[in-house]
Amino acid sequence: MDFAAARKVMVDSQVRVNDVTNRELHAAMGSVERERFVSPERAFSAYADVMPEVAAGRRLMLPRDMGKLLEGAEAKAGEKALAIAAPYAAAVLAKVGLKVTAQDSVQDVFDVTGAALADYGVETVVAPLGQPVGEGYDVIISEAAVPVRQDAWIAALANGGRLVVVERSGPIGKAVVYVKGAEGVSRRELFDATPDLLAELAPAPAFAL
Repeated sequence: MDFAAARKVMVDSQVRVNDVTNRELHAAMGSVERERFVSPERAFSAYADVMPEVAAGRRLMLPRDMGKLLEGAEAKAGEKALAIAAPYAAAVLAKVGLKVTAQDSVQDVFDVTGAALADYGVETVVAPLGQPVGEGYDVIISEAAVPVRQDAWIAALANGGRLVVVERSGPIGKAVVYVKGAEGVSRRELFDATPDLLAELAPAPAFAL
């Protein structure tokens, strides 16, 4: 399979046509080897309009949704980013010129993606998803959906930092961007999306007597 040709087709037919206008993102998504972020037997599906499995139930976000989410982050070279359950997004942000840490709670994900992430200069950390590693991030992103607002993720942002994530409590989720400011946090909805939920972030059930 000609993966370079597949990358160009992906950007042209799934990203550009869905109102992703940032040329730096086009270039980054057109050069990052998405096939290296799934197991070798699934490499053929890396550029299709599907969410191929990475490992242990983790999946890559649809290229269309990934492009739109990254554009919503307004990431800039030189910024600091945390990619939570988001190995492909981590590599794209690194290609744009950010200093990126990839965090996941499942080592199996990095068993598949670790070599590629190292090649793109991304640091990897295995830690619970509800506990972001470090602080002062300009961008935090996830390729999976969260069931509720993640206040710990927002707290790890620097002033002016942006969290882009899909919040999903039903069949269809909303991609949103949170911006942390000195006076508080703003929230804006971006588009509809249906990535898999990070079940470990679901709130504990409450019981009433």
